[in-house]
Amino acid sequence: MAAHIWGMKIFVLIFALFAAPLAAQQQVPQSAAQMQLSFVPLVKEATPAVVNIYAKIMTQAQRTPLQRDPFFERFFRDPFSEKPRVQNSLGSGVILSADGIVVSNYHVVGMATEIRVVLNDRREYNARVLLGDRDADLAILKIDAEEELPFLTLRSSESVEVGELALAIGNPFGVGQTVSSGIVSGLARSGAGGGNSGLGYFIQTDAPINPGNSGGALIDMAGRLIGINTSILTRSGGSNGIGFAIPADLVAAFVARARDGATEFDRPWAGISGQPVDSDMAATLGLDRSGGIIVSGLHAASPFLEAGLDVGDVILEVGGAAVNTPAEMVYRMSVAGLGRETPVHYLRGGKRFEVQVSLIAAPDDPPRDQIMMTERSLLPGLVMARINPAVISEMNLPLEASGVVVMEAGRFAQQVGLRRGDVIVDINGTEIIASEEAAELLSGKVRWIEMTLLRGDRRTRLRFRV
Repeated sequence: MAAHIWGMKIFVLIFALFAAPLAAQQQVPQSAAQMQLSFVPLVKEATPAVVNIYAKIMTQAQRTPLQRDPFFERFFRDPFSEKPRVQNSLGSGVILSADGIVVSNYHVVGMATEIRVVLNDRREYNARVLLGDRDADLAILKIDAEEELPFLTLRSSESVEVGELALAIGNPFGVGQTVSSGIVSGLARSGAGGGNSGLGYFIQTDAPINPGNSGGALIDMAGRLIGINTSILTRSGGSNGIGFAIPADLVAAFVARARDGATEFDRPWAGISGQPVDSDMAATLGLDRSGGIIVSGLHAASPFLEAGLDVGDVILEVGGAAVNTPAEMVYRMSVAGLGRETPVHYLRGGKRFEVQVSLIAAPDDPPRDQIMMTERSLLPGLVMARINPAVISEMNLPLEASGVVVMEAGRFAQQVGLRRGDVIVDINGTEIIASEEAAELLSGKVRWIEMTLLRGDRRTRLRFRV
């Protein structure tokens, strides 16, 4: 019996030791203010600046292969199938200024012919696109309102840290404005986004994001915009807790360009090719850890080459921030903006160097001499241009590409196998250097055409009768 009593005393003592800190952590609210502790004040302040966007996009009906054939197309002529179709797009946006500057995703409004913006209080406005960029998946809109509008302020992305609380606000599935909570799960996510490459630099969050949230706000606990929700990583189509937002610093750069009157976002051109330094490569280079980008190629007009970098150098920082992927470097340069210089730290032979690199647009030199083939030519509608740095950047060509590239294949060229982005090496055995040479050969009276093409890193040959 005595042993039983001692056992009970020990149990009570252990329970008391554990219960004391537990009670301290789980206190019953002592006041009305503590009972009302929630996101309510924050949501009330932020949601008026997050809008629903309804866009109409005109699309052309897809033609079957037989409809595209010159002989069979007459049997498939349908006056109704040729008419453009209206496709409705639903998304979200964020007001960034009292005079009606709105940011959203390019995939929501980029190709729209009509845009309607609906505020949380049900006010509606027509909007127009000032600037859009497919690669960054950003679009800056303007709505004209007589009164001042509610707006969110931007917070520098550099101050955002993993673990911060965050709210995602948008219009998922068109059910109406919705708020979801989570944290900042990761930073500098390159190449993420499930097919939305953007500039390859995202903020990751576990706040639920669903279709319709695109273009909506990711805010911090002070109600400041830290990112624009753009995509999710999912297999089912719904939120799995892995969402991506475009950092506010890039949004600010787009807004500044739009206010300057630009209709396109001209990002700085690096003129280099490279790859991330992994652990095996780091050991070979004598580095104590992986990180940075090793330069594998430099264009003759590259500002990095002019600043003194060479093949084999490892770029460590751009603009004072570490870079570990080419996409991250492009992001840093884009945020800095054209016409400036940015500090670049690199490693060569185990020594660290710093240089100032000029941020320039890809030079459109030598002149591209773009040509469209006429109806009298062998391939009417074919658009070709001489390759220069600007064309390499626009068409995403290899850095060493030269000669003439297909800008638009046109109907007849597509039928014989030409595609946008094909580099024309030769025509009927004649090496092609300028677009005028290609145009002349494709305007002559010949029965057969043989062309050597470069398609990516693959060489192919076409032969067709004309």
